[in-house]
Amino acid sequence: MDCKMDIFQIMEILPHRYPFLLVDKIVEFEPKKKIVGIKNVTINEPFFNGHFPGHPIMPGVLIVEAMAQVGGILMLKSFEMKAGEVVIYFMGVDKARFRKPVRPGDQLRLVLEPIILKPKVSKMKGVAYVDGEVVAEAEIMASVVKK
Repeated sequence: MDCKMDIFQIMEILPHRYPFLLVDKIVEFEPKKKIVGIKNVTINEPFFNGHFPGHPIMPGVLIVEAMAQVGGILMLKSFEMKAGEVVIYFMGVDKARFRKPVRPGDQLRLVLEPIILKPKVSKMKGVAYVDGEVVAEAEIMASVVKK
């Protein structure tokens, strides 16, 4: 199953909103197997004002957060959970590596694949690409709880 999602469908799934919604669209989705999300990085991002003036780069923690948001969509959609009934909590990050800076004008391609995928707790491998090159990678854990 290859399922694409626009920003409005993403907002029906994730509770995040501007300036913390870090996924613009989903371009690939295979339940319980893989998801690919896109984040268009623009100079208008509020974090660029301070990170760093004259040399803007996207903070690594926000790249990992973008991975976590895409992974959250994989969890919720794979198990057909209702967005308004549950919340996903970020539990941990391991093996985070940042290979290249992400700058305004870049498009992040966020690829998440499960290591362990269960309805309550999951661990996923995330890789972020810009123009086909790896810019960051991490393993992330998340749990799903009822609201």
